[in-house]
Amino acid sequence: MISVSALVLAIVSTFGANAATTLTVVVTWGAIAFLVAVAVAIRSGDPGRLDRAGVFPAVGVVGVLLAAGMNLLTQDASVGAQAFLSFPVLWAASHLRRTAVVVVTTVAVLGNALVVPQLLPWEVAVSDVLLTATVLTVAAFMLARAGSVQERLVRALEQQATVDTLTGLVNRRVLDDALAGALTGPAGDDGTALLLLDVDSFKQINDVHGHPVGDDALVHLAGIIRRQIRSGDAVLSRLGGDELAVLLPGCTAEVAVARAESVLETVLSTPLALPDGTLLAMSVSVGVAHCRDGALDRRAFYAAADQALYRAKRGGRGRVEVAPV
Repeated sequence: MISVSALVLAIVSTFGANAATTLTVVVTWGAIAFLVAVAVAIRSGDPGRLDRAGVFPAVGVVGVLLAAGMNLLTQDASVGAQAFLSFPVLWAASHLRRTAVVVVTTVAVLGNALVVPQLLPWEVAVSDVLLTATVLTVAAFMLARAGSVQERLVRALEQQATVDTLTGLVNRRVLDDALAGALTGPAGDDGTALLLLDVDSFKQINDVHGHPVGDDALVHLAGIIRRQIRSGDAVLSRLGGDELAVLLPGCTAEVAVARAESVLETVLSTPLALPDGTLLAMSVSVGVAHCRDGALDRRAFYAAADQALYRAKRGGRGRVEVAPV
């Protein structure tokens, strides 16, 4: 938008009706040079740093003052001249936060209200000022609102891409990324642990009680895991179907086994309340794997926990099995 403003100013200065006016040419090309410098500075600078320094709202306000000042210096209160106020306002509405948009738009409306009455008869000036204020305000509001809706949609899509909608746990992709980071990053002397949990007789729950109860069972299990293991200490994930996983970075093998046994005991002692008021006893099998100093890659580490899980299944279910070191 800043580059477009500079280009439009250059065209107006070269081919406009006031191109021969020395003052107009000097002021316009001075403004073009300023806009180009700002565009280069923004493009080459660190956006986060510039944002924290309040540079972006300042650019919008300066752009408004520049447009209003040029109109005053060149004695131009035409519709085209007032239209230049829309450039900083639209730029602010499409890039900045709502507070900054309000500030830039307010400065634009007030600046135009101060300049136009000095250049036009009062009755004409009032009409122009009100019309310009309405157009700027409505355009800024609509563009800012559209940007806000887009941000909400992007956040919703990002959440859908990382979070399992049924249980609220993160999905396999997030777990894989966290697991890769835990195995390659510094884990200290404690190492990293991975727990794989599988609901025992889950197919039977679906067949006897229906798939909605099966979904309730997964939500129930996810809630138990959250209460037993703080998400700040772990990555809680649903891998798919009835299999859940818990990644414990910086966790000893002994603590990991204790966490797994605690989850198992809580599941056994906390039946699921069904819609008809009856209680459904649940059980899980848990496989635990532990790794120190990146001794295993992600695939091998997951395979070790998976093999321990299947040993728990074959060993009678409702138990915890630990992969050999």
